[in-house]
Amino acid sequence: MTIFIEIMSKKSGFVSVIGEPNAGKSTLINTLIGYNLSPVTRKPQTTRNRIFGILTRDNVQIVFTDTPGIINPRYKLQNLMKHETGKAIEGADVILFVIDLSGDVKHSLDVVMDEYKNFAEVSEVIPLICVLNKTDLVSDEQVKDVIKLISSSYKFSEIIPVSAMNGFNIGMLYDVIVSFLPEGEFYYEEGLITSQQERFFVSEIIRRNVFELLSDEVPFSVYVDVEEFREREGKKDYIRASLITEKETQKSILIGSRGEMIKKIGKLSREEIEEFLGREVFLELFVKVRKNWRNDPDFLKRYFRKNSAPANL
Repeated sequence: MTIFIEIMSKKSGFVSVIGEPNAGKSTLINTLIGYNLSPVTRKPQTTRNRIFGILTRDNVQIVFTDTPGIINPRYKLQNLMKHETGKAIEGADVILFVIDLSGDVKHSLDVVMDEYKNFAEVSEVIPLICVLNKTDLVSDEQVKDVIKLISSSYKFSEIIPVSAMNGFNIGMLYDVIVSFLPEGEFYYEEGLITSQQERFFVSEIIRRNVFELLSDEVPFSVYVDVEEFREREGKKDYIRASLITEKETQKSILIGSRGEMIKKIGKLSREEIEEFLGREVFLELFVKVRKNWRNDPDFLKRYFRKNSAPANL
């Protein structure tokens, strides 16, 4: 008797997630992966670097790339952020174009399509999926109207309404992504959820808390530099990080009256870092001033080199 065993071939690929600031790109990736990997705050432009999240399930591995929101650059840092998005698109097997349904949908479409005028050509080669996010904030009729508008005016491989916040249609989106992935071996070992080092995510946790606790321009002017990350046998891991900002007045705000603000940032960050790492840490924070760092080419070169993903991506 002959027994036939069906062996499922592996599928793997890179999926870039693009869209305007605050469209919910980071929340979408976190929901798909099932882990809070990308920084999520109430403020736009939180993501500065490309963040790589890895989802491995059965015979499928998806490497998601969370990109900075599409913006008109006002300083050199934002020019580099824009460049990061471009690099992500170039290396993608699938592109997710995320739109906030609760905002001005037509404006969002026009902005992105104007930014990437070659999308019509790209979609002939790379599957371009339009993800209509935040269905929980609009009516079913509004969703239908938007789908009609997009279908009649733009060319997408698929249009899928979802709610990254409550998980609506996330399973369908996953299935559609998988259908477009090429066959191939996994890029990373199973069980790995990111290609970036722990210290990168430590800096992102600290920066996210700066965004949550402070308002106005201050959070956008802060760079978190993890200067030392040392495991100590029999003791808590030691982490020393500096919050680098552009002005003395911003430094004063970060420190706060009697050091209360920097203590609050440190306490929240330490708790989240311990949860992320699964072990106790001793976190020490400092505040430094480097004037106009967002327009300093040498500083930015070091910043993006230090926080970029490994070269094999």
